[in-house]
Amino acid sequence: MYQIMATAATSYARIAQWIRGDLARHPPRAKSLVVTVWGDAIAPHGGAVWLSSLIRLLGPLGLNERLVRTSVYRLTREGWLASRQDGRRSLYRLTADGLRRFEHAYRRIYAPPAERWDGGWEVAVAPPKAIAKRARNDLRKELGWEGFGALGPRLFVRPSSAADTAALTETLQALHTERGIAVLSAHDVAGAQPLGAFARECWNLQGVAAEYRRFIARFGRVIRAFDGRAGHDPQQCFVVRSLLIPAFRRVTLHDPQLPIELLPDRWPGPAAYALCRDFYRLTHKSAEQHLIATLESREGSLPPAAPYFYGRFGGL
Repeated sequence: MYQIMATAATSYARIAQWIRGDLARHPPRAKSLVVTVWGDAIAPHGGAVWLSSLIRLLGPLGLNERLVRTSVYRLTREGWLASRQDGRRSLYRLTADGLRRFEHAYRRIYAPPAERWDGGWEVAVAPPKAIAKRARNDLRKELGWEGFGALGPRLFVRPSSAADTAALTETLQALHTERGIAVLSAHDVAGAQPLGAFARECWNLQGVAAEYRRFIARFGRVIRAFDGRAGHDPQQCFVVRSLLIPAFRRVTLHDPQLPIELLPDRWPGPAAYALCRDFYRLTHKSAEQHLIATLESREGSLPPAAPYFYGRFGGL
């Protein structure tokens, strides 16, 4: 029994040391972290909390009261959050538009990679005069996040996937470009150069692979420290998860998530996804304990997590 307690204490100390070092090396961007925590942890519990309890929750992640208040204020102005006053207390909740934007931005994180590809392509064409120059720049960036690569200034391609169709429609509507863009289905023609041969020109796969390897190197050691123990410190579980998820998201934003047929050998994407999935499954119960103990909603304690939460990463 003593040996088990000593081992656990050593693990807690090792994880605490890693957290301090990681926060020093990679100081969180306050607003981005607030959005992440809201969508990843708070939204499944109803999406509304008192600002004072949010400040307590984010303190161990290196955000002081001023940073939290400033970030929440800016997110409210940008339409992510809405506030309600109750005396001197402020209740903030994720707006319907904020929830949509979060789910749109984070759906790649939780969804298992596609296993099959029928060889088809989606081609987005923007005629020269259909969209203003500034809108084209926004379109190029947004389409990049949707996995499209640029074959030219107004021609974008990605492997077809029925699961991404709704998200593409939402993106075009949000940019008010749905009437200026043609989206076509295409297949390679026998005897001609396959479109996949241009993958390295359309997507920076070497750069994305390097990002994945840095991500695995950054989090692999601390995640191994959680393995093999019956209990985990709830706050440590929450803190590491809240650093892990936005870091993984930043890599996946640049990853076109191409089918395996189009990827170079030893692609590190699946290993990075498995690292996130396994850690989430291992620690989500403890992280939930920390949330329940720290956050307060208008009704008092947080409601239980919604069923969709347990469907993340193929099932918790």
